[in-house]
Amino acid sequence: MPELPDITSYLVALRPRIVGRPLEKIQIKSPFLVRTVEPDLFSLAGESVEDVSLIGKRIVWHFAGERFLVFHLMIAGRFHWKKPGVRAAGKNDLGAFAFPGGTLMLTEASKQKRASLHVVQGKSALAQFDRGGLEPLAATLEQFRAALMRENHTLKRALADPRLFSGIGNAYSDEILFAAKLSPVTLTSRLSEAEIASLFAAVQSTLQHWTEKLNAEAIDSFPKKVTAFQPEMFVHGKFEEPCRQCGTLIQRIRYAEYETNYCPRCQTGGKLLADRSLSRLLKDDWPRTIEEWEEQRK
Repeated sequence: MPELPDITSYLVALRPRIVGRPLEKIQIKSPFLVRTVEPDLFSLAGESVEDVSLIGKRIVWHFAGERFLVFHLMIAGRFHWKKPGVRAAGKNDLGAFAFPGGTLMLTEASKQKRASLHVVQGKSALAQFDRGGLEPLAATLEQFRAALMRENHTLKRALADPRLFSGIGNAYSDEILFAAKLSPVTLTSRLSEAEIASLFAAVQSTLQHWTEKLNAEAIDSFPKKVTAFQPEMFVHGKFEEPCRQCGTLIQRIRYAEYETNYCPRCQTGGKLLADRSLSRLLKDDWPRTIEEWEEQRK
């Protein structure tokens, strides 16, 4: 799912292409995309986009009269900038939004159509999409500590909870925890003040680095491959690849469709975290340390 750095890169690319320009034509190909009836989506055809912004992981287009389009790309939704006149015709195309300089195509490479578009009027209606999470790059250490300690969860869950922190998901939470050298399953209630400060610094540095990098690329060209698996990442998507800092193979734990990647040497003191499905299957044969795991591999 696109997270804060990815979403901001879309905003950087969209502003010069659609802000101040009329939305000439709207084509909806998927019946699952539009989740509202009023106001009518097609009533915005011919209207100019006044601004674009984000709410958490949602992208908002602003129109006159406090009317808004709210896009949630979910896991597999993506934007693509096409030539003028291109229509939504591919199997992954959900809709096309035509502007004088080109067509914005919304696609979703998944059989489960989760991406959504809401049409709302009024700032109060728009506010319902705000989950209440703290904006991590605008937060102070004190604000970060208060949000983090509001509920007792694992660090992985806390960072990716939109009610606590805005815009952080599966990918960047892995990278943040690696930068802070903290285990993803450590409970927030067990953190020391030094660990909270280290985590805050890791949130700021990780998100700032990726936001600046992706935004710089979006200035030159519209983002073509928005993905949670970046080659330069340290742990996310790097299962069984050597850690760039210590050489230990990156490990993972899985839950449903989500995966947490971590370095057992840098983050968990050499201990392997229990994968819910595999550890139940292997029971006593489940390796407890990286040394046991490496010995089993031999």
